[in-house]
Amino acid sequence: MLVVLLGCVPGLAAALALVLCARGVEDVVGTAVRAEAVRPAAEHRAPRPHIVPRSAWMDDDTRRAQPPPRYDDQVVAVFVHHTDSPNGYDCADVPRIIRYLYTGQTGSRDWDDIGYNFLVDRCGTIYEGRAGGIDRPVTGAHTQGFNHRTSGIAALGTFTAGVPVPKAMTDSIAALAAWKLGLTDTDPRTRVRLTSSNSQSRYAAGTAAAFPALAGHNEGYMTSCPGAALTAQLPGIRELAARLQGRTP
Repeated sequence: MLVVLLGCVPGLAAALALVLCARGVEDVVGTAVRAEAVRPAAEHRAPRPHIVPRSAWMDDDTRRAQPPPRYDDQVVAVFVHHTDSPNGYDCADVPRIIRYLYTGQTGSRDWDDIGYNFLVDRCGTIYEGRAGGIDRPVTGAHTQGFNHRTSGIAALGTFTAGVPVPKAMTDSIAALAAWKLGLTDTDPRTRVRLTSSNSQSRYAAGTAAAFPALAGHNEGYMTSCPGAALTAQLPGIRELAARLQGRTP
């Protein structure tokens, strides 16, 4: 307001006004440059791959009563699993297979829902698993002790030593992990700290441990899952996920 008023006054006052205006411009430019210098780098987000919704495999005859979904604040790690089921399936039959897995986990295991957040078949199709929303940080039941702030991706099949792992499957796992971890700007190749919530995991409850951001189930629990063949693919899956996030080698 002072600059505007002085700009209307002739002589020395007008000259002073020009100086003040100039200093104002310099201050604005200087502030903008400083802000640009401290501005954080752009987030490394990958596009969301196509995900078949839960409604494609769930039907009224299968659905069980269950409590509302539980959520964490964010997802900073992904655990990869295999379902330990036959490999020679027709991909058109996958909805029935997922219903079978859901029935087993909610029946004999008495879980409140299927444990995995997502499932990927050998054709590379990604399915929504656990209820609660594809885009939200749904608390799963996939890695005992480390279900919080993580997402579980299950490869449909059994991938023990010597079993071929379809490239379409690993490419889709990488795309899904890149998108999910990109929401928190997490590099799939880095390590993150998680705190165990259950002493039946590899770590006593309350223990903080470092994990790959894209880890195998066996990193957190005493199991051979996701199988030796799929475990051997994880380094390449991490690298592809990082590239899909736009990260440099």
